[in-house]
Amino acid sequence: MLYRSSYKPTTPIATFSIVGYDPDNMDLGIAVQSKFFAVGSVVPWAEAGVGAIATQSWANTTYGPEGLKLLKIGLTAQQTLDHLIKDDPGRESRQVGIVDANGSIANHTGEKCNEWAGAFTGKHYTAQGNILAGEDVVKAMGNAFDEAEGELADKLMTALFAGQEKGGDKRGQQSAALLVVRKNGGYGGFNDRYIDIRVDDAEKPIEELNRLLDIHKKFYPR
Repeated sequence: MLYRSSYKPTTPIATFSIVGYDPDNMDLGIAVQSKFFAVGSVVPWAEAGVGAIATQSWANTTYGPEGLKLLKIGLTAQQTLDHLIKDDPGRESRQVGIVDANGSIANHTGEKCNEWAGAFTGKHYTAQGNILAGEDVVKAMGNAFDEAEGELADKLMTALFAGQEKGGDKRGQQSAALLVVRKNGGYGGFNDRYIDIRVDDAEKPIEELNRLLDIHKKFYPR
């Protein structure tokens, strides 16, 4: 059951994100940028061998943990999404992107999400956003993901840059995050947080996120 809070946020999480899966090594992850403080604390949720979820717009953060529970018991991305939004009275203000452990995807953009809002999907990914410069933002993200080489983290970052080049969040930039999970991929092999990097407040958060990813690769070589 979804938790219904009496707290009403005053600012929607105007965001563009991409959720993806790498069939070569089963990595799952999310990259996100927003004109919103500390977007990484709200939007991305993932568990290795289970799935990845981006919850945004007037985000219901229970979609993250509850969605992962549903994926873990064997529901597909679409079945999970259907369950999450079915009994949520705020679903028309929500935006969600999900990929499951088999690479299947699902997304939802409520009719009350602020324009431009929508998604673009492809094999093993869904790119979505709201309060964007236009549809070209998510299309560019998807095409960049398809054409990029390297690990999932590199493909997600390439998509994020491509979205920003098309105008991104039309209000501007502030924070960004990258979360990639892999079985026993975290420090010492004790958890699955293979890459978990956040930029909470910066003039150019995507560039800063990419700089931190480069440092991460040096500290934790593949």
